[in-house]
Amino acid sequence: MRKAQKTKLYRWRWTGKGPQGRKVSGEIIAPQRAEVEKLLAGQNIMVRQIRRKSGFGGGMGKIKPRDIMLFARQMATMIRAGVPVLQAFQVVAESLKKPAMSAMVQELMNDVAAGASFSEALRRHPQHFDRLFANLVEAGEQSGSLDSMLERIATYKEKVESLKSRVKKALWYPAAVLVVAFAVTALLLIKVVPQFESLFRGFGAELPAMTRMTVTMSEFAQQYWWWGLLGVAGFIFFLRAGMKKSEAFRYRMHALSLRIPVIGDILDKSAVARYSRTLATTFGAGVPLVEALETAEGAAGNMVYERAIAQIREDVATGQQLNFAMRLTEQFPALAVQMVGIGEEAGSLDAMLNRVADYYEEEVDNKVDTLTSLLEPFIIVILGVLVGGLVISMYLPIFQLGNVIG
Repeated sequence: MRKAQKTKLYRWRWTGKGPQGRKVSGEIIAPQRAEVEKLLAGQNIMVRQIRRKSGFGGGMGKIKPRDIMLFARQMATMIRAGVPVLQAFQVVAESLKKPAMSAMVQELMNDVAAGASFSEALRRHPQHFDRLFANLVEAGEQSGSLDSMLERIATYKEKVESLKSRVKKALWYPAAVLVVAFAVTALLLIKVVPQFESLFRGFGAELPAMTRMTVTMSEFAQQYWWWGLLGVAGFIFFLRAGMKKSEAFRYRMHALSLRIPVIGDILDKSAVARYSRTLATTFGAGVPLVEALETAEGAAGNMVYERAIAQIREDVATGQQLNFAMRLTEQFPALAVQMVGIGEEAGSLDAMLNRVADYYEEEVDNKVDTLTSLLEPFIIVILGVLVGGLVISMYLPIFQLGNVIG
């Protein structure tokens, strides 16, 4: 078991008196009370009270990719300013607001203080620092350009997270529309229509066909609504379980997602952009192309592209040019293949891959904006038909009764 796992960190709340008798207070993350006392004594603070708040686990905040990006940016700034790595860890740990992230930085500092390199310490946290992060830090350590490598990582993470958020927006927006439409219709059928139904019984006349259909739907919804909820929950559960346990099923789902109108095109261009950005970042940092392709394979975000990139890596390893290997997969757009070919011929592959990534990220942005603008009138039409149709069907008998009386 690693040292980082053995050391249990806690958050300590302290109060005391500083220079000139001023009252001071704050929080420190440390494994033991004695360490807190030692640190405060070094700051000429007379401690009045130290209270342990909690251990790091639940309630300390979840570490997100944005936190990792911020960490890389801060470490780059510290190291560029000439601050030693251990001291940079300490400064960054104290400046981070999220306790879980601050605790992990302190674990990294402990590992480096015990003799591990920066990259080795990162590899002990694979759930937060991927292969690309560790490889680039290792390359920076070897070349003496750790600050520029960390800056490169932060920029890369920033662009990838921005792309992910745009794709999520494209996926969640139509899903939210469907959920709202379904919820409003269910509410009307289960709660509102039965009120009208009891009123119609007193009419003693035959109801219009549209009203009878709505009443039948209402009776069905009242009787089986919980079966519907259970069915939807079961479908989502088995879909997620199937994608998690079966690689073949996950591949089929990923391939199917690329064929969905508009959304499939967004996912397709997003995968090309992520592949290009990752390959540009790793190859531009001096990582050999075959190894850079291995990193890019894990960053594609779609199994169809992962398999295509694995095939490219095998072809490049046997001496094929990158653009020709990309063309052989029949998966990448012709424009991307041509631009990579130009980059190889000119000896500026990383710069050209970055341009490919910029181009397809902009395409994703435009597609998401188009999807949003197309969905807005679609939402109005769908909700209008559902809600308006139910309302009209309920008022038809009342209109007919008014005509008879008139």
